[in-house]
Amino acid sequence: MTRPVALDNVLHQDLRVAFRHGAEFGDAANQQLIFPTEFEAAQRAFPILFREEPQEGLQAVILTGLDRDENLFFDGTRWTSRYVPALQQRGPFSIGIPADTAGAEEGPTVHIDLDDPRVGAVDGELLFLPQGGASPYLEHVSKVLGRIHAGIAAAAPIYALFRELDLFEASAIEVTLHDARRYVIEGFLILSRDRLDALSTAGLERLHRASVLGQAYMVASSIGNVTALIERKNGQAGER
Repeated sequence: MTRPVALDNVLHQDLRVAFRHGAEFGDAANQQLIFPTEFEAAQRAFPILFREEPQEGLQAVILTGLDRDENLFFDGTRWTSRYVPALQQRGPFSIGIPADTAGAEEGPTVHIDLDDPRVGAVDGELLFLPQGGASPYLEHVSKVLGRIHAGIAAAAPIYALFRELDLFEASAIEVTLHDARRYVIEGFLILSRDRLDALSTAGLERLHRASVLGQAYMVASSIGNVTALIERKNGQAGER
């Protein structure tokens, strides 16, 4: 159960929230949802793949493990990668889009899930400063939520353009470890570097006008990070 409410600087003046990760918060999953606003940071460490969801449509994910519920970039309490996906950075916070009495949408607001175990923790961070104003932690959360909000808005048109230009390719990723264990990662689409390189001038211009040409190359190149994933998995096996 969740109980999200709009954050209020009076009602929640003394509320503390622990900046904490854990398997119970989804950090141990081997796939993590990301948005186009994260592509530049995410592609430095993770392979970026795409999966088709029945309700949501095309979604971008980073691959963080080879086995189910395995995140090779998470040690049980913290992420060991330089970048943490925005949905995992946000903690118990979410974006709320209130509607006024006329039905028109107002700006997004920060909501907090009061039933989340991180909320009210005695070792948590204050959300508001004693003299008023947002704490550094809340400012960080607000920036993360802004990245998510912008990413949600950008995702559908960007992915539609990639699809229209026929940049996606169904491709199984085959991995063999030092101990001869073999994995086949399938059911995903990748953004093909070959198809990107083969685009016509008109196609490249469309990506450029949409300000996503650089992002497309980042996503296509991110598949090379499967090698780093294999190295982490082999290292884990060697520790046993």
